[in-house]
Amino acid sequence: LPEITHDSVCPVGGKEQLLDECEHIWKQMEECHSKLMLLGMETVESDDKLTFLMMRAKALTAEYNQWQKISPEAISANPDVLLALGKEELQEVKKDLAMLLSTVQSKNKKLEEDLKRDFSLLKKNLLIILLNFTFYCCVFTISPNTRAFHELQSKMLKLKIYKEEILNALGEFLEENFPLPEKNSSEEPPVELLTLHEVLEILINKLMNSPHEPYVTINDSFWPPYIELLLRYGIALRHPEDPKRIRLEAF
Repeated sequence: LPEITHDSVCPVGGKEQLLDECEHIWKQMEECHSKLMLLGMETVESDDKLTFLMMRAKALTAEYNQWQKISPEAISANPDVLLALGKEELQEVKKDLAMLLSTVQSKNKKLEEDLKRDFSLLKKNLLIILLNFTFYCCVFTISPNTRAFHELQSKMLKLKIYKEEILNALGEFLEENFPLPEKNSSEEPPVELLTLHEVLEILINKLMNSPHEPYVTINDSFWPPYIELLLRYGIALRHPEDPKRIRLEAF
């Protein structure tokens, strides 16, 4: 909308008409105020106060009911005045919408930054789990009677405890920040959707159990927004020839 200047608000005739109507309404308000002041200054006998107040209440109630029946009148019937007022109102709406858009964009930017930070933490946790698996493999390649075997076994025990703590914390984090969509009571989903934690566990187990073939086939139980998140933030990769298969990224 074009900006409205003071010189283009409305024609001179329309402005004068609007000012006359405002002045007339102001005079009516002054008259009502004067009457109220006179009523307040009147001295009423104490015995008649209750009767007077009841009469005032009835009068106010009747006036209220009368106003309820009256339809509000336009400030002016002049089309030039109404057009100018409409443009001014639209300018205010435009300004409010611009402020709302700026606020939403700012919140979206902050959410994007929070999401990147959260997935950075997720990558670190997954790396710890994979390192745990590497140590586990090393134990079985060393003779059980050597010192190195016992040292690795001790480290494995510590890592196993730490891994459980990481997995529990990871599960709580994912459940709180990336919940499944709310179920519609009127329509049950065709399959039970997997949580993001369950999807990650499937990818991790697949990589550990068959590192030569780490890809997992996506089915209806995989919620598409979860897959897009994992792909977008480098947690998972698509198969170069089959988009229905994904694998855990090699950190």
